Amino acid sequence: YLVFSDSTYNAWTFKHPKTLYAWDGACVWIPCTYSSLKGSGHILDNLTVYHNFTYNKTAKNYVGTVLYSKNLTTEESTSSQERVRFLGNRRNNCTLLINPVRVDDSGLLGLRVMSRTDKWMASLNLSISERAPQPHIELPQEIREDQEVTATCSLNFACHDYQIHLRWSLEGSVTTSTILSTETVTTQSSLHFQPNWTHDGKNLTCQLWDPMKKRLLSEKTVLLEVKYAPKLKIQVIPEEATVPEGESVTMRCQVMGSNPPHGTVSWFKDRTRLKEQGTTVTLPEVTRTMSGQYTCQVSNEVGTKRSDAVDLQVHYAPEPSSVQISPSSIKEGVTVELACISAANPPPANYTWYFNGQEMLGKNSRTFQIPQVLVKHAGRYSCLAENSLGPGSVDQEADLDVQYPPKGVTTVIQNPTPIREGDSVTLSCTFNSSNPRVTRYNWNSPGSQDQTSQEKLTIRKVTWDAAPVKCEACNQWCSWSPSVNLNVHYAPKDVNIQISPHTEVRSGDQVFLRCEFSSSHPEDVHFFWKKDGSLLKKQKTLTFDPISPEDSGTYHCLVNNSIGQTSSEACELRVLYAPRRLRVSISPKDGVVEGKMAVLTCESDANPAPSHYNWFDGNNQDLHHYGQTLRLEPVKLQHSGSYWCRGANRLGQSQSPPTTLTVYYSAATISRRAALGVGFCLAIFLLAIWGVKLQRKDAESSEMREIPPSRDDSVTYAVVQNRQVADYENVTPEVLDDEGIHYSELVHFGNGKRALAQEGVEYVTLKH
Repeated sequence: YLVFSDSTYNAWTFKHPKTLYAWDGACVWIPCTYSSLKGSGHILDNLTVYHNFTYNKTAKNYVGTVLYSKNLTTEESTSSQERVRFLGNRRNNCTLLINPVRVDDSGLLGLRVMSRTDKWMASLNLSISERAPQPHIELPQEIREDQEVTATCSLNFACHDYQIHLRWSLEGSVTTSTILSTETVTTQSSLHFQPNWTHDGKNLTCQLWDPMKKRLLSEKTVLLEVKYAPKLKIQVIPEEATVPEGESVTMRCQVMGSNPPHGTVSWFKDRTRLKEQGTTVTLPEVTRTMSGQYTCQVSNEVGTKRSDAVDLQVHYAPEPSSVQISPSSIKEGVTVELACISAANPPPANYTWYFNGQEMLGKNSRTFQIPQVLVKHAGRYSCLAENSLGPGSVDQEADLDVQYPPKGVTTVIQNPTPIREGDSVTLSCTFNSSNPRVTRYNWNSPGSQDQTSQEKLTIRKVTWDAAPVKCEACNQWCSWSPSVNLNVHYAPKDVNIQISPHTEVRSGDQVFLRCEFSSSHPEDVHFFWKKDGSLLKKQKTLTFDPISPEDSGTYHCLVNNSIGQTSSEACELRVLYAPRRLRVSISPKDGVVEGKMAVLTCESDANPAPSHYNWFDGNNQDLHHYGQTLRLEPVKLQHSGSYWCRGANRLGQSQSPPTTLTVYYSAATISRRAALGVGFCLAIFLLAIWGVKLQRKDAESSEMREIPPSRDDSVTYAVVQNRQVADYENVTPEVLDDEGIHYSELVHFGNGKRALAQEGVEYVTLKH
C-alpha cells in the first residue's frame, strides 16, 4: 500500500485494494482499515479525499481535486459529500463509497488523514470504463463427456449500492458469491454441469445482467471442447433387416461423432468378433445361421464405443421337429407339459400333434399340458410345425414314461393262526405293480428285531398288545399297505380284585368281591376264587351278606381262557368287629401259692384289638385297672376268688365270664395251722381219755355191762406242707410250684374197735 507520511515516524498502517474497477454510472465501494502503532488512543481528526493529487514540496502540502473533506471532530464536510461518503470511524475503519462513479474519476485517489500529532496520505487506483467490462470465464483444462465440470464466471466489481447478476447460457447448478475485502473486490458465479457429446463445439456464455433495469451490461463467450468416445449407428439394407434365406444384406457403421478422431471399425455378431473390418459389411446369400445381433465398435483416446445392435432375421421353413417333455421324471398325478421343438423363422404358426402315430384332434399349439397324468397317457408323442414358408417334418418321437409308486401293497401274515403271545411271527410285503421296480421296504412295527428293510419281517416273541403292522414298498416313491392286526391271543391281563364298598368292612356289612381284568383274547373266560390257598367258588363276584369275622383272610381271583390262567395279587380282606369271646386266663393255671405272683390276662377276639380294658372281682367291684394284664405280686390268701374283665374297641365292648383264682397256703401257714390242729386234737384226745375214765367210774358204780364203742371217734385231715415226709402223709396233690402240699389224716384211737358207722371227715380249705 502506498502511504505518504508527513511525520518523521510512520505510525499508521492502511489496508485497502490497490486498484478498483467500475464503469460509468456504477458505484465504487472502497474497503479500508487502518491501525496506529501508538496504540488505540491515537485517533483521526480530519479526512480529505484527493483525485490525481501531487505533493508541493515548497508548501509541503498535497494539491489536487478534493472529492471529499471532513473534520471528524466537528462532523463538518464539503458539499461533495453527496457523491462521496465516509463509512468508517476515527479508530480503525476508513471505508469510502463513491456513488455514482464517473469515467473521469479514473486515476490516482488519495486519502489524506490527520491526527493531532501526525498526518499522512494513502493512495489507490480507480479504473472507470464507459461500459461494463466483460466477465472472465475459467474452464477445466480438459472436459470429458459424463464427467461433472465446474465453470467459473467472475468480475472484479462489487458494490452494495449497485446490484448485478451473472447468468449462464447452459442449465446446471449455479452458486454465486460476492467478496468485499481489503484484499479482493469481486463477484463470482460457478456453474456445475455434466457435459455430453452434443456440447462439443458449442458456445458457453456468461452474461452481466442489471436486475434493476433488466438489461444486459456485458457478456463473455467461450467455445466448449468436449472429448467423448465415438457415437455410432448401423444402417442396414434392406432397412427392415429381415430377408429370406439366400439373399444379400449390407450393413454400414456410421460414426456420428468422435473427439478425438476414431480408429478402425470392428464388427461383432452376438458379441463374437467377425473377421470383417471397415465401415461397411456385405453378407451375400445369407443363411439361417447368420441370424443374430450385429454391432460395430470404434475406439479413440477417450474410450471404446459399441453401437446399438441390429437384429438380422433370416427367414426359413421349420426344421425337423422333436418333442420335449417336462419334467424329465414323471410321476403319476403330476402335470406334464409337452413342447414341439422346431427352429423356424418366422416362428411356426401351426402345430399338429400325434400320439402313438395317431393325430390328436384339437392340439394345434406349440405346447400342451396333461394335468394329473395317468398310466394310460404313457406312449410315443411327435409333432409337425408349419410357418408362412411351409411345413416342416417330423424328426423323432418322444416316449412318455409315466412312473408311479408301488400299487396294491399288502402285508401278509405267513404264520398259521391263531397267533399266541410269545410266538415268532413272519410277515411279507407284496404289491401288484411298480414303475420303476421296488428297491426297498420299510416296516412300522416297533417290535421287529431284524430284516426291517427286507421284503419279509420276523417279530420274535410277539407281545399280547402288539400294534397293527403295515409295510411300505419303495422305488423313487413309497406306498404303505393297509394295517394288519396280528390278532394275538393271550391269557387275561391285569386281573385284580375290587372290594365294594371301598370303605372299611365291618362285621354284619354287605360286601362284594368282584374279579376284574383289563383284557383277554379270546374273551370267553372263567373265574375262580381262593381263600388262604383253598379253592372257593367259580364265579365272578363273591357276596358276603352279612360278612362275619370268619370271612377275613387272603383272597385270590383267577381268570382263565383257552390260552392260559392269570391270578390276581393277594387281597387281604380285613373284617372289623367288636370284642367277643372274652375270657380270663390265669398263670399259673392250677393255682398259686400265697406270696408268689399271679398273672391274669383278658383274652379276646376283636378287630381292631381292644383299646381299653376294665377288671372286676367276684363282687363286681371295679378294680380300677385298665390294662390287658392284671398282675398280683405278691399274691395273698384274700386274693382268692372269681375275676372277670371287660374289653372295648371303637366298634363296641364285651365282658368275660368269671374265672376263679385259687391261692394255696404257703409252707409257713400250713405249719402254723398244722400245729394248731395237732394241739386241738391233743386237747380232744385228753378230753376223750378223761371222759373214758369218768365212764369207767360210772360203770364200776353201776351194773357191769359191756362197754360200747365210742361214737366220737373221728378222722381229721389237715393239709401240711413240708419238704420232709411226715409220718401220716398219704396224699400228694399235683401242684405247679416246687413246694409239696400234703394231706395228713389224724385218727383217734379209742379203746376197743372202731365203729362201723361212716367216719366223719373234716377238711380245712383255705381260699382267698
